[in-house]
Amino acid sequence: MTPPTDSSEPNAGSTDGLVFVACGLAAGSSGHENPERREVVCNGKHVRTIDIHAHCAVPEALALMGHELAGPGLRADLDMAREIDVRIKTMDEQGIDMEALSINPNWYGVGDRDLAAQIIQLQNQALAQACADNSDRFVAFASVALQFPDLAVEQLEAGVKDYGLRGVAIGGNVAGDELADRKFDPFWAKVEQLGVLAFIHPQGDGAPAQLASRFKGNGYLSNVIGNPLETTIALSHLIFEGTLDRYPGLKICAAHAGGFLPSYAGRFDRGGPVRPDLSPGGPHGAINKAPSEYLKQLYFDTMVFRPEGVRHLVAEVGAGQLMVGTDYPYPWTTTAIDLILETPDLSDADKIAILGGTAARLLGITH
Repeated sequence: MTPPTDSSEPNAGSTDGLVFVACGLAAGSSGHENPERREVVCNGKHVRTIDIHAHCAVPEALALMGHELAGPGLRADLDMAREIDVRIKTMDEQGIDMEALSINPNWYGVGDRDLAAQIIQLQNQALAQACADNSDRFVAFASVALQFPDLAVEQLEAGVKDYGLRGVAIGGNVAGDELADRKFDPFWAKVEQLGVLAFIHPQGDGAPAQLASRFKGNGYLSNVIGNPLETTIALSHLIFEGTLDRYPGLKICAAHAGGFLPSYAGRFDRGGPVRPDLSPGGPHGAINKAPSEYLKQLYFDTMVFRPEGVRHLVAEVGAGQLMVGTDYPYPWTTTAIDLILETPDLSDADKIAILGGTAARLLGITH
């Protein structure tokens, strides 16, 4: 497989003539073709902002599964090829310089290996082309057919080495199987070996039927509660089943601020000592450290909607573990940049890291 030719040059912004004593937004700097593009500046310098949580879809791959872009779950504006101008306009309005594109893995139920391989190839080719055509605006996470772990290993390596993708996007479960299942160890070993970021997004179809039935009724509970709960469960198994011990070099970013895990890390630490019969092998079971220590190996987006939520995340995991996430194109958070700027007690260095510095380092963005 041959990667697309990258013919785009970075389009750097200019803040000449502007002096700021703190981080903020400035509209219409002169270095961009779009005069309405909002720039984030800090002490007079442009801060590159990177959205770690931005969805897209490839209609040709969906068609192979009998799906099409329609309705709230598969919105038409997920299509990069046809809606690129809409996406970039939205990014410009919100002050987002770059998006790290990912595709929600709705193919884990595909049992035909050849079909799964075809789906992934279509998606990774499309992602690579979108990034090559707009290298100053997009990078992307590779897709993999994790229901076939050995195939996923091959697809990840090809995605990174042949297509130039910057990491891998996976679901919080694989058709109901936990990511910590030992059959996925070869995949985690390859992620660690390549040194790329794994972005975990919840998969609602893996929820037990009894739990899913409790999300019915008003309030959109399947997402409001269900998505962060599923992320919490996925991360908890990765900790307690020893995946993070076996692969200490893993870099994992959890969507939706890691669910409830950061807020309940103290309760996790108490579980083993309170019920040693359910944690054989030591005060915290067979793992090497207190559960809360593993949060240092994890990264989180900032989809908590309120400055107090960001402040709390910083207190629990540190500003260096956080990255901006918008959930584009779903209108969960259209003010993701402002959320960071308005969070009290963050230093300029903290804001710069959260807004894009940490993501740039993890994704290898140097231009």
